[in-house]
Amino acid sequence: MTNRHISRRTVLRGVGGIGIGLPLLDEMRASASAAVPVRAFNVFFGLGIPAPLQSEGFDGVMEPLRPLADRLLILRNVDQVRCDESGINAHFDGSSGAFTAEPPNGEARAGGPSIDQVVRHAHYPNGQPRGVTPTVIAGTYFRRSRISRYVHSYRSDGTVAAAMQEKPRDLFDRVFGRIELPEGAAGEKERFRRSVLDAVVGQYQHFIGDNSPLGAESRSRLADHLDRIREFEQRAFSQRREEPNGPQLPPRSRIAHGGYADPGGEGIDMDLAALTSEWRLTADLYALAVEMDRVRFGSLTFLAAGERLRIRGNYEFAGRKVFEFDDAGQRDATGAKACSHEWWHDYKPESQNPQLRAHAHMHLREAAYFLHRLDAVQDVNGQSALQNSMVTVSTESGDGRHSDVKRELSGVFHAISGAGGRFKTGQILDLGSEALDLYNTMLDAMGATDRLGPADREGRPTDAIRA
Repeated sequence: MTNRHISRRTVLRGVGGIGIGLPLLDEMRASASAAVPVRAFNVFFGLGIPAPLQSEGFDGVMEPLRPLADRLLILRNVDQVRCDESGINAHFDGSSGAFTAEPPNGEARAGGPSIDQVVRHAHYPNGQPRGVTPTVIAGTYFRRSRISRYVHSYRSDGTVAAAMQEKPRDLFDRVFGRIELPEGAAGEKERFRRSVLDAVVGQYQHFIGDNSPLGAESRSRLADHLDRIREFEQRAFSQRREEPNGPQLPPRSRIAHGGYADPGGEGIDMDLAALTSEWRLTADLYALAVEMDRVRFGSLTFLAAGERLRIRGNYEFAGRKVFEFDDAGQRDATGAKACSHEWWHDYKPESQNPQLRAHAHMHLREAAYFLHRLDAVQDVNGQSALQNSMVTVSTESGDGRHSDVKRELSGVFHAISGAGGRFKTGQILDLGSEALDLYNTMLDAMGATDRLGPADREGRPTDAIRA
């Protein structure tokens, strides 16, 4: 083992602004600059969980979070009623309030900043270190009317904090940079088009060569790390022509994007396997970006607020079949009326609501997938990125009774991670507070002095969440 130390911020750099962060190596553990960075991420899933179903704990639709129970504080009875905007769809209101606790400000703006951006400005007022993408917003979603249905990271003026990356290939470009060769270098373009890793191959060879500052185990770990990046890149991209000596690349995305994803609000048919495959690649890339310290703030969305999908496919969890999705067939309808969205409109507390239960369970399974990926990322303090980051999970509605907006925006599900020991974990807490007070308490614990909401409103701290 070498006695040399290298910084956790060391990256392999190449042409066109390409930067590939190194994984956590033994030589980084004793580095003076190896502090865990401040990070905050908002994870949104569409349509919500009716409050009565939340009361079942991990025995009901929240089952997918059970393996993460010691990493999360589950919060029930959180009120977002103040986000109700008269005359506007409650799905949109609740989604706008997620992570901002404010009603929307028009069609394309939130009512204020999101909690991740308040923390970002508190800790990095002059910008983040070189190589860290300022904010990354990504997700798999289809309902496109009104931006805050699917974007969940906002600046202080309520404008989106960054462009949404809904295609894995675009997220890959956003994280790793796009190779831009100088004019006159057209002959090199084909070579670099194969992989961004080609741009850093010289430095990579140095780190695994005889003069490397790394020990044998770390060199092997680095080689595995870059192989994994190439695997993700191959999953995210396809090529029009096959490379004769290269690996086979997957076909282009099997799900709709852009206007094709939301044809007149009538919804689209969706194969469950195609949906979860694309989402999980997006979640994998986002978690990889966190691991490589390419992103510290932003949001990730699994399905938009008021999502309209006609899902088909066998749904399994923990090795057992949970449900067979066939929304159109089970609803015996067409268009918007055949979408899974309608199960929430049909919710009755006195009934079993099997279709809604299965969909909500699946939504949490996919949110949990990303949380597991963060929990697999080891930080220099021996804790995971999930434990060290402020990760907030939420949705747009709570009670689920759409005939009553006040009830719909009450009891909104929340879960938060420990944020480096600032918040309790391993509990389910009936908070009984407004999200505005919850978020401001979180901001205070994260060392931010700015607060959400009206300046003249008297705050009511939710100290029960503090560790």
